[in-house]
Amino acid sequence: MSNYSYIIIYPKSYFCNHKYDKIILVIKFMNIKISVRNLVEFILRSGDINSTYIGRNRMTEGTRIHQLVQKKMDKNYMPEVTLKTEVEFEDLILTVGGRADGIITEKEKVIIDEIKSTTTSLEKIDENFNELHWAQAKCYAYIHSMDNNLERIDIQLTYVEIDTEEIKRIRNTYTYKELEKFFKNLTDRYYIWADLSRKWIRTRDESIKKLQFPFDNYRKGQRKLSVGIYRTIEQEKKLFAQAPTGIGKTISTIFPSVKAIGESKGEKIFYLTAKTITRTVAEDSFNILKNKGLRFKVITLTAKDKICFCKESSCNPDECEFAKGHFDRINDAIYDLITNEDIISRETIEKYSLKHKVCPFEFSLDISIWADSVICDYNYVFDPKAKLKRFFIEDKNKYIFLIDEAHNLVDRSRDMFSAELFKNDFLELKRLFKDIEPKMAKSLDKINRYFLKIKKKCENNDYFLEKEEPEDIFYPLKGFVKKADNWLKENGDKKEHKDLLELYFNVLSFLRVSEDYDDRFVTYTELQGKNVKLKMFCLDPSYLLSTTLGSGLSSILFSATLSPIDYYKDILGGNEKDNVMILDSPFDPRNLKIIIKDSISTKYRDRKYSYEKIANVIYDTTKYKEGNYIVFFPSYKYMEDVYDVFIEKFPQFRTMVQEIGMKEEEREEFLKSFKQNPTNTLIAFAVMGGIFSEGIDLKGDRLTGAIIVGIGLPKICLERNIIREYFNEKNGLGYEYAYMYPGMNKVLQSMGRVIRTETDKGIVCLIGRRFGKWGQFRHIIKGKTTNKY
Repeated sequence: MSNYSYIIIYPKSYFCNHKYDKIILVIKFMNIKISVRNLVEFILRSGDINSTYIGRNRMTEGTRIHQLVQKKMDKNYMPEVTLKTEVEFEDLILTVGGRADGIITEKEKVIIDEIKSTTTSLEKIDENFNELHWAQAKCYAYIHSMDNNLERIDIQLTYVEIDTEEIKRIRNTYTYKELEKFFKNLTDRYYIWADLSRKWIRTRDESIKKLQFPFDNYRKGQRKLSVGIYRTIEQEKKLFAQAPTGIGKTISTIFPSVKAIGESKGEKIFYLTAKTITRTVAEDSFNILKNKGLRFKVITLTAKDKICFCKESSCNPDECEFAKGHFDRINDAIYDLITNEDIISRETIEKYSLKHKVCPFEFSLDISIWADSVICDYNYVFDPKAKLKRFFIEDKNKYIFLIDEAHNLVDRSRDMFSAELFKNDFLELKRLFKDIEPKMAKSLDKINRYFLKIKKKCENNDYFLEKEEPEDIFYPLKGFVKKADNWLKENGDKKEHKDLLELYFNVLSFLRVSEDYDDRFVTYTELQGKNVKLKMFCLDPSYLLSTTLGSGLSSILFSATLSPIDYYKDILGGNEKDNVMILDSPFDPRNLKIIIKDSISTKYRDRKYSYEKIANVIYDTTKYKEGNYIVFFPSYKYMEDVYDVFIEKFPQFRTMVQEIGMKEEEREEFLKSFKQNPTNTLIAFAVMGGIFSEGIDLKGDRLTGAIIVGIGLPKICLERNIIREYFNEKNGLGYEYAYMYPGMNKVLQSMGRVIRTETDKGIVCLIGRRFGKWGQFRHIIKGKTTNKY
């Protein structure tokens, strides 16, 4: 973090002969901020990455343990004391701050208390247990001593064993001079990094001032979008923007955000996406600006399982050469990369990781701290299990969130904020641990018996729904977590370790979701064959999304399909103060011919009568012009049934079918089949809402038309019906929120594959009676050339 400080200097009296009584010199210093914890960990870290199990429950128990200790103290104990100091160098000011867990005032003593929860037996803990614990406390002690003119101060490390809640305290006394020397050594060692940051920010901001929009002309609507985004950032608000294909959404969001950073209106850009393809488009846009002179550090984060060099091993030094000694080499790797690279892709991270022999995933997370923009999946910001906590410790940050394809965030956020458990997982592990660890088996049996009890609630139905959270299971789950904690820590080499670890994390996730549970959630029990599912289901993610977005400065939520905009504004955490922008397509509407075939019913009960009729429509739509076509269906089953009829009736066509679970290379081969200037017709069969219905860019003659079968309604299921009932009670729009609007979005996304540039021409055929009946849908596609027959 950085900003600027101004120091006013009044020169000495020998200036008084000047025609002015005095001269004021204003010197502009850059202020670099860092927390005590980050300073200590960054400078003093060393050794191996060791992710063999060390007690992951400490993260969830830490806050509870702190509060437990603090509540037991008397009136002489001040908890959570904010401390801050500034260190002046020649041309920058380093601000170091944080919160001390507690400050104790005794008769003639002041004690800084640093509380640490641990799964290690207290007998094994002495004053040499962890250097970083002392270092953090020494920084707080130094700042407090300096602020209060103390010559001596005590530091107390309070260790609390999680399982027993027993406490061990270790206390040492330090002089102010000792602490000053220690703190100065830390900040002097950090100066090279602070100075690097200072120089980079000046270089970056100078390049931003000179930066012009990278194209000679704005497209229709593009300037309006860019200006709207800049003003939204300036106002520190949210913007919900529907910007159709062709406007150039990505560059139109990134360019004004970069400009705002250059004017100190923001600090870091998070470009959030749901799919890999949109992350690539964002990278391309930053590269375009780089070629126009922009200096901006941009990193794309890749999931751990994709970027890890050691696919089969856990992150521990015995199995991975990149984990062994990682922290001894990591700072050199960071310095090397950030002084030589601006656009930091997966390939860049892998290159420098191999050069310095460091873990590529952990390396990328460290680099993200130094980046001006982070391109990543939604989950790094919103998912409680995966979010980058290093960026969200403070309640308010000067972050700009650019949320691409924001329509995808609705269901993704519901998944991220929900959690589920299955009975059979506990039963199978109970059998596995029966002879290995009887106490563990007993703990698992308690949870299994709870599932048997709630299973009875489903006797008159396949499910049971309740608004309250399942509090009765929390105690046995916490008991299981404690026992699993100890076993996992001591048995990393056992074959049962992996299965137990997976269930352990699922239970932690379940307990974590319970912390956010309110009237926007429901709990349901569902029978699935011989299995039983228990789920805390987030129906309305708007509050949790708005809370996360509120931790930043400004948020831009944009998509080609945010219709109806009021629905997305409501469900994605907007309010009446937020800005809204709906832009028209920049393309000539005559370039897209839309045909509505509303004489065929595609309702589930009528589908078996529609196969041959749909096959005939596909033939009629494609027979006049050779080209590449995609036929989109609401389900794989419907697609396969129509496909079988079509190839039997019209064998002359070249066809392809989307398969379930296609690998990345299979997807690429599928898309490569859409050749430019085709000499014979290709008809591809795909699924709406799937990998080929959004995010793909088949320009020119690579896609001639799309045939869309049905309205794309989500499959009728328990969860959709629960959503429907919830919003019926809330706003009377249950069917719309659960089924209609998500279905409309799938259709609009599929339609959007056809026209990608101003020179593209194509056809869309919509098959289904509801296309003729849904007035709102007809309103959305108004203005286009529409024939009905």
